Amino acid sequence: MLANVSYNNKAQRESIDDLVGKPFTLLQRIKLGGVGSPKLHVKSCSKEIDSLFVLDHNANSCNIELRPNGIILRFRSLLETYALIIPYYKLTVFKGTADGYSVHMEHHNVNIESKSETVRNFFKKIQRLKAEISKDYI
Repeated sequence: MLANVSYNNKAQRESIDDLVGKPFTLLQRIKLGGVGSPKLHVKSCSKEIDSLFVLDHNANSCNIELRPNGIILRFRSLLETYALIIPYYKLTVFKGTADGYSVHMEHHNVNIESKSETVRNFFKKIQRLKAEISKDYI
């Protein structure tokens, strides 16, 4: 689900919490070693997301927040904040090149470039959490 999350909307917040769960508590965040990614540079993305990036002339970047049942990929365009809400059962992560990752959900995709070890560890954490949660889906 791609949504504009710039404004505080109770109904939208509840639908996001239904899809990917409520945010982790402080103790859970400490145990996980953090639930937010560093700044990620976007190489390419699907048409719908790209049409939002084209509107401004800033560098295309995003960040990822972990939730109990999925992830939220956030990015900004023209002073608005957009989020791609991805439950784990719809999430697919590919490691394309040596410094690139590709996050897919249905017809949305975001290709991320990073040479940092922290980003590699973060994507390993995503895969580990997805594997733990997918036991419930089988």
